[in-house]
Amino acid sequence: MRMIVFAGPSLKASDRCVPSIEFHGPARCGEMARIAGADVGAIGLVDGAFESTASPWHKEILWLLSRNVAVFGAASLGALRAVELARFGMVGIGRVFAAYRDQVLEDDDEVAVLHGPEGVGYIALTEALVNIRATAERARAAKILDDAAAGAVTAAAKALFYKDRVWSRVLQQARARGLEARAAASLASWLPGNAVDVKRQDARALIQAMLAWRGDERAVPSFEFVNTIYWERLRRQLIPFS
Repeated sequence: MRMIVFAGPSLKASDRCVPSIEFHGPARCGEMARIAGADVGAIGLVDGAFESTASPWHKEILWLLSRNVAVFGAASLGALRAVELARFGMVGIGRVFAAYRDQVLEDDDEVAVLHGPEGVGYIALTEALVNIRATAERARAAKILDDAAAGAVTAAAKALFYKDRVWSRVLQQARARGLEARAAASLASWLPGNAVDVKRQDARALIQAMLAWRGDERAVPSFEFVNTIYWERLRRQLIPFS
């Protein structure tokens, strides 16, 4: 059975060197359904398109689950969808998923990043807020920042639009919020070798979970898929002869 992962900036090129998994870029609305032929056993959703084009519908994932396709989610849009659809059988993986599930995080801008196109490997051009939070916590644990300084960094990052979240801007805004110059300089010099990429960690964990998955583990759907005119219209566009 084919296994497919939709991922963009959450993974690096070296993470995609898994012969048994077929990698695609961030999922747009309908792409998972279009590709899910009878030989597809599992799909992993990490990154998804948004803002400039429609994101994968919940209905699309429910349709996949109703057809006994195992669907895993982690790190970014995949984590959000996994929380929303866990009761229907979507499998959530990783720290970001757990934070949303446990309502530690709520806003979807926590995982949003600006990234480059396919030609440059969807490279992330800004920092995800979940990564900034995890990095500030590591810096606090390493005594690079105290509690107040770590709080100033995360608050500054949260106040920035996701397309503006780069470390230079975060530190500039944190200084305006009272972060001392010495603490900002210490953090800036510490970051290159110590910044945390929790989204990448979770995306890699999803790959490992899919590699450990066996096709005979696919559960019978616990719900009845209900068709709608909107889904039928999209399905006919995606799979006109099905």
